[in-house]
Amino acid sequence: MPENSKSKGQQRNQSGEELDGKNDKIDQEEHRDERIEKLGQVTLDRNEEQQDIHLLSIIGEIEGHDNLSGNSKTTKYEHVLPQLAAIEDSRDIQGVLVILNTMGGDVEAGLAMAEMLASLSKPTVSLVLGGSHSIGVPIAVSTDYSYIVPTGTMVIHPVRMNGTVIGVPQTFDYFKSIQDRITGFVCRHCSIDRNRFEELMMETGVLTKDVGTILVGEEAVKYGIIDEVGGIDKAISKLHELITERNKISE
Repeated sequence: MPENSKSKGQQRNQSGEELDGKNDKIDQEEHRDERIEKLGQVTLDRNEEQQDIHLLSIIGEIEGHDNLSGNSKTTKYEHVLPQLAAIEDSRDIQGVLVILNTMGGDVEAGLAMAEMLASLSKPTVSLVLGGSHSIGVPIAVSTDYSYIVPTGTMVIHPVRMNGTVIGVPQTFDYFKSIQDRITGFVCRHCSIDRNRFEELMMETGVLTKDVGTILVGEEAVKYGIIDEVGGIDKAISKLHELITERNKISE
């Protein structure tokens, strides 16, 4: 009798542990879904080599100091910057995958994201899906390696400003200084020549009623802005490769 009782007790304990494990898994999945819904971010499950990858999505318009319409898809820089700081300080996360499908947005916020990504000590890879326009270009090139899908687009154009503009020389000097910051950052983090980048920016024969250039897939690679044409499979594979190389160096 005691032996039978012990065996039943062990069964109950085992069932309880299995139930707790299932509940923990459900809680983790709910937390993951909540992060995706609110922030567009998630940490992917570990692979066989125990490498944690954080997925950061830059979607819609990059929101700066002013709140955009509730009907707009936005990426808020006040969400992204603290998360990047947490990633840098994390012992578990070993790499960052940045997914971009953005129309651009606030210049200061976009440059802040790009600078922070560029200064991460952990391997980073970007993937342009749909488009990475305007201030999305510096973000796309800020990572260690970049990809664009064959149908992905990048729009390169001069800085624009909405609202009241004072018609004095100082205003145009300010525009020029902002433009130089963006151009300098892009050219430091990819292979395109500064003069060629500015030519693409000031092109008048590509965009209807506008100034600038649209690059599609392979064209972005040809000009040296993006490293390679590829999809999510190549991006994740490359990131794991960079993480492995970094771990070997640190050993």
